[in-house]
Amino acid sequence: MAALSALVAGTAGGVVGARLADDGGSSATTATAADTATVSTEVPPLDGSSTQPAQAVASVLAPAVVQIETGQGLGSGFIYDESGLIMTAHHVTDGASTVQVRLADGTRLEGTVLGSDDSTDVAVVQIDPVEDMAVATLATGVDVEVGQTAIAIGSPFGLDQTVTAGIVSAVGRSAETPGGVIPAIQTDAPINSGNSGGALADANGRVIGINDSIATGGAGSTGNLGIGFAIPIDIAKSVADRIVAGESTEAGFLGVEGTDATGAQAGAAIAAVTPGSPAAEAGVAESDLVVAVDGVAVSSMIDLGAKIRTHEPGDTVTLTVQRDGQELELQVTLVAATGN
Repeated sequence: MAALSALVAGTAGGVVGARLADDGGSSATTATAADTATVSTEVPPLDGSSTQPAQAVASVLAPAVVQIETGQGLGSGFIYDESGLIMTAHHVTDGASTVQVRLADGTRLEGTVLGSDDSTDVAVVQIDPVEDMAVATLATGVDVEVGQTAIAIGSPFGLDQTVTAGIVSAVGRSAETPGGVIPAIQTDAPINSGNSGGALADANGRVIGINDSIATGGAGSTGNLGIGFAIPIDIAKSVADRIVAGESTEAGFLGVEGTDATGAQAGAAIAAVTPGSPAAEAGVAESDLVVAVDGVAVSSMIDLGAKIRTHEPGDTVTLTVQRDGQELELQVTLVAATGN
């Protein structure tokens, strides 16, 4: 569990075997993992979305979704900044310094790969902005709720501007990336080869994640099984911002192991603290229950890892922990995960 364990030194729950949505590699059998549901912020829906959400979302978001071509194959992406920044998946651009970008209207542009991060499978491509260029709205800071509408837009099998719809099946699902594991959004919206890097949106047309991989059923299994995974947009945007700024995308390291809380109070139950780690230096102890990071509730061990993943080495975070009937706030300064 490389990515999450680098953040928190160990997490509970299985890692879901998955195949990258552009990768023709061998299949793997899925395994269960803990999922968490959070309450989403109420936002008025798009016009017409109550009866035709996919149609309404497509009309708003699809113009910002692009097809990305490299010497190795096709993938997807979406324009998220008016300066011409495109968010996509690391494995779509891996090994390339430039790519061909096909806009929704068919215009072809050369894109420069600004950088990527294999641990989260996030990459950023830069194009020269064009007149009336569509830009996606990101649902950063908005909780994703199990059961809410999920709409995927991308270029499966090179069929650009393909729209599929489903729901969010789970959140906080551990899914493999080229460089580790992330707490992913699980969806039954059909995702196929070529969808990687495309947008997963809510019923309001906001991007909640980057479509990334699909689960497979073992040897001989082909096609979509209704289990796809997306990189949560909060994680993706945090990594993308660092790429654009020319900063390291290495995650901050906390240094704890644990499981999901089993009592009435949700949180991350700490089972072990790495000696000399930031957590140890801050006074985190075995049997502590971490219930919040910087005042934001922690619902599980995976959720703790996800929140730490949005921070970089040198950042100081406030952990709210429950210990022996008391609630404490501990200041933790994260360090680089390398070597830990």
